[in-house]
Amino acid sequence: MNLSSLGFFRSLRKDNHQFAVIGLGRFGRSVCATLHKFGYQVLATDISEKRVSDALTEQIVGHAIQLDSTEPAALKEAGIFEFDTVIVAIGNYIQESIVTTLNVKEGGVPHVVAKASSEVHCKLLTRVGADHVVFPEFEAGCALARTLTKPSILERFDLDPDNSIVEVIVPDEFHGKTVSELQLRNRYGLNLLAVSNGGKFLINPEPDKRLQKGSAMVVIGCNKDINRLPI
Repeated sequence: MNLSSLGFFRSLRKDNHQFAVIGLGRFGRSVCATLHKFGYQVLATDISEKRVSDALTEQIVGHAIQLDSTEPAALKEAGIFEFDTVIVAIGNYIQESIVTTLNVKEGGVPHVVAKASSEVHCKLLTRVGADHVVFPEFEAGCALARTLTKPSILERFDLDPDNSIVEVIVPDEFHGKTVSELQLRNRYGLNLLAVSNGGKFLINPEPDKRLQKGSAMVVIGCNKDINRLPI
């Protein structure tokens, strides 16, 4: 996630408890199951009657309807246009995905999230009005590559292409040293935001706080500087 996504998420209504998910492939099913688990009302649709039946049988949604989402009339009749947030989870059928996204936006849905299967697909979805585009395969690939090359980085939040907030395992070289002794800002150009302490994070640790091997710390800074950490 980066700063360009923040505007979209800020605009979401905090009292929104209903979502519509179009497409019941692996991605769509995961979204439905998670939202349903968290107690939200979910209406799912798919052109496949079997997928709709399976979703209802497995109870990963509250309601599911078989329909062709490229037909605006079908979407309107199902009440999709009345939802505040709609997730278009059609990834492998680019034409259907784009037409569906266009239909939903033209139907007046304020927040539309769409899944892309390629960079070109992503650009086209944005052009037809998708408010937020997710690229699961690309994001998973990037995350895997980072994990393989930097296994000490536990979590990463990209602020922009050049700067990030990362949670990293405390390097062996930092073991037993205080925050003051580390001089992260002078030595690496990084700011320490938090350190783990007994399973919880201590925010803005005092200068005399000692770091322990095997615990974690959260830093913010330039990616080039983060890569200079002895991790």
